[in-house]
Amino acid sequence: MTEVLEKQSELEAVGPAFLKDKMLEMRAKTRNTIHAIAAACKPGMVEEDAVAMAKDLLAEGDMVRGWHDVYVRFGTNTLKTFGAPSDPGIVLKDNDIFLIDIGPVWGEFEGDGGDTFTVGDVPDQARCARDAKKLFHIVRKKWEDTRMSGRELYDFATEQAKAMGWELNLDLSGHRLSDFPHAAIYDGPMAEVDFKPSPLLWVLEIHIRHPTAGYGAFFEDMLLDDSYFA
Repeated sequence: MTEVLEKQSELEAVGPAFLKDKMLEMRAKTRNTIHAIAAACKPGMVEEDAVAMAKDLLAEGDMVRGWHDVYVRFGTNTLKTFGAPSDPGIVLKDNDIFLIDIGPVWGEFEGDGGDTFTVGDVPDQARCARDAKKLFHIVRKKWEDTRMSGRELYDFATEQAKAMGWELNLDLSGHRLSDFPHAAIYDGPMAEVDFKPSPLLWVLEIHIRHPTAGYGAFFEDMLLDDSYFA
């Protein structure tokens, strides 16, 4: 137990600029920007143009530097894992699904968030988008109510995703967040830590995929208690 606590103390260290209020402010800016990007994504838009538009919106909010790239993925590209290049030239259809994942830096503070949206009327795609967020909150609530470690939370998430009819992509399995850069402290996945992650310092990522159809959905936010999601 002492060894686990020592490891937690090491991996949850913060930098000299870390401030809770600034991290929460950055979270709000990140989530607001995600929804602004989504509102500007229209059928007929090419994915590469959507990414450029997203970068422009981030720059307008003085979030000009990202600790990871800007991802806006349309249709079949929603199956792609973090860091994988999108297939080029994908156009958002009248009935389609798309996801957004941004990791901006504002001043000295990191944000990270993601969400999935649909256009038109494809019930299974709409359910996929809803279920990514639903699963996020199922796992987040398990974190809030138990002493589960990061590793145990993602084992639980895998089982829950399967029960809902989806496959969980464990290449996207949570990580640290802090004053920039968190990677100087820990750049590995939350799914590999053997302690209960502390609030405000970690993000929970849920990327689900349809087992046979060509789409998936993503939701990502900080690990925080219910009061932050009212």
